[in-house]
Amino acid sequence: MPEATAPAVQMIGPLGRRDGPTNAYCPIARTLDVVGARSAFLILREAFYGSTRFEQFVDRAGISEPVASARLRELTAEGLLEKVPYREPGQRTRNEYHLTEKGADLFPALAAMMAWGDRWLFPDRARVHLTHAGCGGEIGTALTCDAGHEVSAGEVQLEARKRAESTAPLEGSTAP
Repeated sequence: MPEATAPAVQMIGPLGRRDGPTNAYCPIARTLDVVGARSAFLILREAFYGSTRFEQFVDRAGISEPVASARLRELTAEGLLEKVPYREPGQRTRNEYHLTEKGADLFPALAAMMAWGDRWLFPDRARVHLTHAGCGGEIGTALTCDAGHEVSAGEVQLEARKRAESTAPLEGSTAP
């Protein structure tokens, strides 16, 4: 039986040449530089689930205190979480960690990872799923264009932004 191949994204313009590394301008590579550690995703998951305190992240994500401390520091430095001081009576001041708008914008990526894991890693389906609080409908993840069409990878074109839309030129680009 022949192996199925996924439809490829169509790379056009300077990107279509594929004659050198693209990581410097790749949003995926840059995102992984920020949240590529497993523990970073688990902390973000817990932040979306309502965790705000250090002990909650350690316990619920199942990570060590040094790892939690390092990831919280990194995610805060990148602006995905913000520290909010709090103080219990008779205790020293501590920090809670709250999602910022930048961090909250990662929710669709985490929801897509959850849907993928449910489909491919849990033969009998995972024990959790996302539903809409307003109507109870199950939440799916789909790529759509701004005209509302669902698109698959084979229908996607990847191209370099015009210089006016970006602050950094694409290597090998002939744009002025």
